[in-house]
Amino acid sequence: MTLEVVKGILIPFLGTSLGAACVFFMKGSLKPRLQRSLTGFAAGVMVAASIWSLIIPAIEQSSSMGKWSFVPAAVGFWIGILFLLLLDHIIPHLHMNSSKSEGPKSHLQRTTMLVLAVTLHNIPEGMAVGVVYAGYVTKSSQITVMGALILSIGIAIQNFPEGAIISMPLCGEGMKKPKAFLFGMLSGIVEPIGAILTILAATLIVPALPYLLSFAAGAMMYVVVEELIPEMSEGEHSDLGTICFAIGFTIMMILDVALG
Repeated sequence: MTLEVVKGILIPFLGTSLGAACVFFMKGSLKPRLQRSLTGFAAGVMVAASIWSLIIPAIEQSSSMGKWSFVPAAVGFWIGILFLLLLDHIIPHLHMNSSKSEGPKSHLQRTTMLVLAVTLHNIPEGMAVGVVYAGYVTKSSQITVMGALILSIGIAIQNFPEGAIISMPLCGEGMKKPKAFLFGMLSGIVEPIGAILTILAATLIVPALPYLLSFAAGAMMYVVVEELIPEMSEGEHSDLGTICFAIGFTIMMILDVALG
């Protein structure tokens, strides 16, 4: 495993850690406009990455199937969607900036549920990074190191507010800042672990790589539509999130095509 691969799989974890570090220098939560901007930008990056870094390589790698080359991409995409749908039914479904009271549940109970929800939702994102780098390492797809790196950066941007909305409520409940930061940071540790395990199994997953690439795309698209788009559209000045979505999509598209 090369140094560039190690750096790439650690970038999303760094995004979560930086978000969790907000507990040290912010008294309140992330400002709504900043959160909408980050969420919109991350959503745009992830949609573009799903198309150019995951779905298109999945179809190209299945070109030997002729006019049926779309089948692995379509099947894997739906498996990814249904997997996240199942997760949302198993674990607490909590939007990132929700602060409403939940009846008899204490704020600490809610925050604990949120830690679980964010951690489990990070698993498919870690798999997405691992699958992309596995494709690059095995040279078995059209994925380049630049395309994989851009995907990692996009997920890291999306992880930033997730780290913050875990560590800061914990601190607000009386937990010491270093410990709250640790909880926020650890919610993202599943991503590099999942990515490393996927890469180590690269030689085994090569035949299924088109399905896995599109699975990652489906999982990411579910997160975008179910979580990020509602978050970027809430409140006043929702057009800010839309503009940042377009900026993120455009930048990701340009970088992936020009540098990929």
